[in-house]
Amino acid sequence: MITWKGFFERLTTMADRRARTTDAVLNIVTAAGVAVVSYFFVRNLFASVLNNLGDPEKEKHEQARIRAEANLARLGRSRANGVDSGDYTDSARRGPRIEDMKLNEYESVVALEVVAPEDISVSFEDIGGLDDIIDEVKEAVIYPLTMPQLYSHAAPLLSAPSGVLLYGPPGCGKTMLAKAVAHESGAAFINLHISTLTEKWYGDSNKLVRAVFSLARKLEPAIIFIDEIDAVLGTRRSNEHEASGMVKAEFMTLWDGLTSSNSAGVPSRICVLGATNRINDIDEAILRRMPKKFAVPLPTSDQRRRILQLILHGTKRDVDFDLEYLAKVTAGMSGSDIKEACRDAAMVPMREYIRARKAAGQSMARVDPTRIRGLKTEDFFGRKGGDELLMQNHSNQSAKRVESSGDEYEDVPDSAAESQD
Repeated sequence: MITWKGFFERLTTMADRRARTTDAVLNIVTAAGVAVVSYFFVRNLFASVLNNLGDPEKEKHEQARIRAEANLARLGRSRANGVDSGDYTDSARRGPRIEDMKLNEYESVVALEVVAPEDISVSFEDIGGLDDIIDEVKEAVIYPLTMPQLYSHAAPLLSAPSGVLLYGPPGCGKTMLAKAVAHESGAAFINLHISTLTEKWYGDSNKLVRAVFSLARKLEPAIIFIDEIDAVLGTRRSNEHEASGMVKAEFMTLWDGLTSSNSAGVPSRICVLGATNRINDIDEAILRRMPKKFAVPLPTSDQRRRILQLILHGTKRDVDFDLEYLAKVTAGMSGSDIKEACRDAAMVPMREYIRARKAAGQSMARVDPTRIRGLKTEDFFGRKGGDELLMQNHSNQSAKRVESSGDEYEDVPDSAAESQD
């Protein structure tokens, strides 16, 4: 017979068993939770370490991707707003939408070199003396790239050339012409720098070269510009470093290889534009891939006159300022040399005004630009450190004028330009 005492003992025993069972379950659940948390923590920790070991420049690539997307977004807005179209309104040149493009890590690095047209203020009208070259660049390069339907009657014969080379003495407008092409062509312009293709990891330079052309195909029509191309794609030699030779081989293969045209034989609308003043140092295989070659020599007398008009536009000049004489005595000078001569001459009236105010004890805080005299012809020849060729031409011209006692200046022969080349 069960007594009350035995009944309560049984209840107590059952309660103790239930408590121990609950404690055991809680311990198991807690241990399982700790194990799961520890597993994910360790897995994420090892994953982070492995990722850093596999790609130590992951953060750099991520930053490059963000900046590349922002840069391409600006290009997309330019295309949408017609900023870079100029007179070219063909919808075929627009290519795929920027927001639809997916770039890998190497294309993101190259995308940083894409130049938006609004970033460049140089136009074809700002270039003096290269009208013939500008017209041919438009007709043979820009129009076939941006408006291929105009040449469809003879495609692919009249397609844009795979490469264009601008060569000539330094300071004659090669890079300036490339800037104008970037501003007005309507094509995506990739300003490729040597440093972009230089990587410390073996094989990455080749991948960057491949990314240049894969990105250009996504953005086509596209122009890949390489300034001082002789330094990148110079003549291959037996003692050349292996990495450099591999980059050149990769570049040529992608430039004019099996995949450079579509199934119909029409080349991709991608043009490589190069500039150099050492054409003989460029590899022969590279020159073959650049069928269009434009020599940009030292300017002639008429070209120098046009350059002077552009440079001195808006500059206050004396009534007796002789532009024709300056066009003659600047023979043998490049456009860059002429610009620097104009800059130095323009400082002469300003220097005189500053020194006069200092001598009078007047403050320089209140300067009246209208009181500065106009530019004179003599300002080009009376300064220290001036261009030696300009000084020599002026001396010779002055001597001839004294001997002839005539009213007209004799022209300085352009043979001086050849001696400076």
